[in-house]
Amino acid sequence: MTAYDPSRVVADLRELAARTGGAEGSRRLAWTPDWLQARAFFRESLATLPVEIDEDEAGNLWAVLRGEQPATVLVGSHLDSVPKGGWLDGALGVMSGVELIRAIAAEGTPPVTVAVVDWADEEGARFSRSLFGSAACMGTLDIEVLRGLTDREGQRLPEVLADHGVDIDNLDGAQRRMADVKAYIEVHIEQGPILEQQGLGIATVTGTKGIERERLVFRGQAAHAGTMPMAMRRDSFRAAARFALAIAEIGERHDGVTTVGQVQCWPGVVTAVAGETRITMDMRHISADSLKAMFDEAHHAAAAASEAEGCTVEWEHIFRIPPMPFHPELLAAAHRAVAAVEGHDFELPSGALHDASEVAREIPTVMIFSSSIDGLSHTKEEDTPDEHLQMAADAFHRTCREAIQLVAQGRL
Repeated sequence: MTAYDPSRVVADLRELAARTGGAEGSRRLAWTPDWLQARAFFRESLATLPVEIDEDEAGNLWAVLRGEQPATVLVGSHLDSVPKGGWLDGALGVMSGVELIRAIAAEGTPPVTVAVVDWADEEGARFSRSLFGSAACMGTLDIEVLRGLTDREGQRLPEVLADHGVDIDNLDGAQRRMADVKAYIEVHIEQGPILEQQGLGIATVTGTKGIERERLVFRGQAAHAGTMPMAMRRDSFRAAARFALAIAEIGERHDGVTTVGQVQCWPGVVTAVAGETRITMDMRHISADSLKAMFDEAHHAAAAASEAEGCTVEWEHIFRIPPMPFHPELLAAAHRAVAAVEGHDFELPSGALHDASEVAREIPTVMIFSSSIDGLSHTKEEDTPDEHLQMAADAFHRTCREAIQLVAQGRL
């Protein structure tokens, strides 16, 4: 019998990093040869096991260990990375799932079906549509929006997908894969500093924060920087700056987070007042009511900022997802697993999106976090102590075993 071995998870992660990383970080950008190389390693890792490996209509890569029942416990994450990204982001969940399948397959036929999935293009780093594969399986993709997406080289998403055997007009077929899924468990690095601040290695994740993401366009009047008096200016950047300070206060007041991540000014020269300024706004909260309150206050703040500077403001919607609280029974299982491994019941919400955010819309879901050194992720400096990675894999395994029993008993 092959026992679940967390140290083997770390060894697999290091081998993956050796094949698809380097001094500048990971090279697993979705829909590229390096990503395919990572997926080849996934297949190689499962080659001797009695699993069915194939891709669905959205390019998600599945390995299915059939059980006595078709009811399925699904685990996984994503192998794709941002450019020059970290070695653990996403990959920890996939490799922990591979080890789970190894251990269960060694015991014979499980009571329920167990599957591990590598979700396609979770990061959205190339075409700006995060959670692509999991959203396809949950039916939340807007196909018409996808048709217009291009990468930095001008390549169109539908054509790139077609090169990988994915037909943009047939994505709905991926939803059939979820018909028998009764539970989803994902393990991931925190990508933030909280666990390290607490002196902890792992924690239960209570859910993922909701997001409101918008582009705001402030319009005033371009003018000469030397000749237009300050009191007579209609400076769009000043209006945007007022708004940026206002939403920072909104985030603090509601115990949420708000970010202005991009600013562009026109005409964009040092000798001209900015006639037009575009900014992006990202706000997040675990409470739907608090997120709505923050969003409403942001609208008032934008109107007040533009009026104060003699400008106008328009909103352009980018992305929205509600908070996704995780399932109570799976949360209890995860708490028991974390307590067994590290002796505490610390929990936290995820400020980052994960494929679990999509799956939790309809399927009982939970996550386990490991710590992140200095809270860094999406960078070559991303790292986690091996001890914490092994503890996270161990807690993940324990949670999965309990989930299998819950599903076998019809309780999920």
